[in-house]
Amino acid sequence: MLKSLDIWLPSWWHRGKYVQRALGTRHVVLAICDHFEPLRGGGKREALARVQTWQRQFPRIATEFRDADGVGPRHTFFHPVEQYDADVVQALADLNATSGSETEISLNHDNDTAENMQRTLAQGIERLAGHGLLSRDDTGALRYGFLHGNWALDNSHPEGRHCGVCNELRVLRQTGCYADFTLPSAPQRTQTSTINAVYYARGTDRAKSHDRGRRVRADRDPQPVHNDDLLLVQGPLTFDWRRRHFGLLPRIESGELSADHPPTIDRFELWLDSQVAVEGRPNWVFVKLRTHGATPENSAMLLGEPMRTFHRELAELAELNPDIRYHYVTARELVNIVHAAEAGHSGDPGEFRDFRYRRVANDSTDAVAEATG
Repeated sequence: MLKSLDIWLPSWWHRGKYVQRALGTRHVVLAICDHFEPLRGGGKREALARVQTWQRQFPRIATEFRDADGVGPRHTFFHPVEQYDADVVQALADLNATSGSETEISLNHDNDTAENMQRTLAQGIERLAGHGLLSRDDTGALRYGFLHGNWALDNSHPEGRHCGVCNELRVLRQTGCYADFTLPSAPQRTQTSTINAVYYARGTDRAKSHDRGRRVRADRDPQPVHNDDLLLVQGPLTFDWRRRHFGLLPRIESGELSADHPPTIDRFELWLDSQVAVEGRPNWVFVKLRTHGATPENSAMLLGEPMRTFHRELAELAELNPDIRYHYVTARELVNIVHAAEAGHSGDPGEFRDFRYRRVANDSTDAVAEATG
């Protein structure tokens, strides 16, 4: 726990500077960002079996529960482009088509260069788009969300490991990245001093240039975004005083979903209290969670009773408290809602799921209904 506390504790301590209390209805925009690596720790046959487990079980969950918009739970699979296998990715694309989920890009690399990283991403974008994945902007250009392997975004590891590219934010922007979803990374030293925020960071030639940035604000005349500015969407980072080390010290709550720490309503309250929001739009609360869903133990939790219990209890909470409305979204949809708030929109955030970036593939609603009967 103490490994990175000196980095982010001051921001947590002074969090009142940025926390805006919402009055009236709170719209909770809920996204699960998955470091999905089916090929890790096994061969192709095992990787396909892992995806097939999701193909069999997740579409049922996607139709069993409904949010305030009538949309089922969604998942965003961040697939490592350096582990590309056509059959595995096609299986993932088929899963998306039957569940309303989406796939974005992750990258594990070490001692890399900006030039090589750019080539790797360009190839990865082309390959995933060939399977009907990723999204496009209004110009028709391919766009993608990003999640850095080993948390070392922008060469932020203190020993320079797991990256090597100090101007990584710039490379991401140049290759079409619409937002990064890596953080939080506590207790790792890659954690930024900025926490619980949606903000723009300026890419520079120094490591960890995203440590601070300009928070997104609701404005009918949004500030212009520099060509080297990258949007970063952070998940919750706070303390859980209900779970303590040795009965004394609180544990860190970082939105990590795992077999031994599944989602609960108690945790949901902590995610809300972290108040990740666009400045000036406190009624739209963004809850970005993270997981490693390809591992057997985590997939059993995400596809089994622990996750179903959470969805049921979330529905019960919303029924008892009409001031809470929740919206299941993908990473892309979350960012679209962020930009809608930035442009001055208010009301129901579910109306802005395709505000700026749209899926390459057609809407999967009909496919979901057909697959699940």
